[in-house]
Amino acid sequence: MRAFMVEKYGDHAGMRAAEIPDPQVGADDVLVKIHAAGVNPLDLRLRNGDFKAFLPYRLPLVLGNDLAGTVVRVGPSVTRFAVGDEVYARPDKDRIGTFAELLAVHQDDLAPKPAGLTMTEAASLPLVALTAWQALVERADVQPGQKVLIHAGAGGLGSIAVQLARALGAHVATTVSTANVDLAKELGADEVIDYRTQDFATLLDGYDVVLDSLGGENLAKSLRILKPGGTAISVAGPPDPAFARELDANPILRLAMTALSFKTRRSAKRHGVTYSFLFMKASGDQLRELTPLVDAGKIRPVVDRVFPFGETLQAMEYVEKGRAKAGKVVVAMT
Repeated sequence: MRAFMVEKYGDHAGMRAAEIPDPQVGADDVLVKIHAAGVNPLDLRLRNGDFKAFLPYRLPLVLGNDLAGTVVRVGPSVTRFAVGDEVYARPDKDRIGTFAELLAVHQDDLAPKPAGLTMTEAASLPLVALTAWQALVERADVQPGQKVLIHAGAGGLGSIAVQLARALGAHVATTVSTANVDLAKELGADEVIDYRTQDFATLLDGYDVVLDSLGGENLAKSLRILKPGGTAISVAGPPDPAFARELDANPILRLAMTALSFKTRRSAKRHGVTYSFLFMKASGDQLRELTPLVDAGKIRPVVDRVFPFGETLQAMEYVEKGRAKAGKVVVAMT
């Protein structure tokens, strides 16, 4: 089969298209013919080697963390799926590789594709939808009437998180560029901050939850707009000791993560709030919980551009250079 692989960590020069053997299918695996795959900033960070300390992949590595496709074979222990089923998934972190024609996925990580979505629309959802769910539902337990700030509300993660927070009954604020103010309102944001002309830290206060996808100074300022007892959840900030324990990291890596997040955790404590780093997990069951919201129109995919599979490297470059105006970039096999 054809796939796009990282041969050495670094920039785009370390990736190439290749012909590789078809995947082996284990007892609990489902072999999926991939119709479309989402492109995420995570793919760029994996290609660059940013996470090799705690995700020690063996190179060469097939990239890709989102898929939508059709089941073409099932392992002998599979009970949830049959040949011909249309599915979508974010494969487990140890079994990524959606920039390929086929992928074997554990049945627990798959879910039936929402019937009303095209393959390209469905492929844009799993990673960002699961991240939003795990941040807002699983970790923050957002309740109706709470105030939630979603940064980068027109981006891949932000556009879904704004809709999910709204569906949970929260009062939603978000930050976007001038060009995406109207889109953020369409997605359900109650307050839209144009970060080019406004400073959210001077306009917002008393928030229960912040979902941060930018890190750095943006995260530091976010701690200040939370009310006492509030929580900031970041996918871009420094990994914390809880994440190290979750990984069962070695003592050296635990110390490193503790040190990296010390300043942020200390600042959070000073403000009477908590800081939490999130690295999302694969979950077919959580995708199943999200699907009714998609079917009801409460969450709709936002797709910026679709590239043909043969232009996967160009799609990654498009994302890397910040050319996407809103939502996700997808590569399609057909």
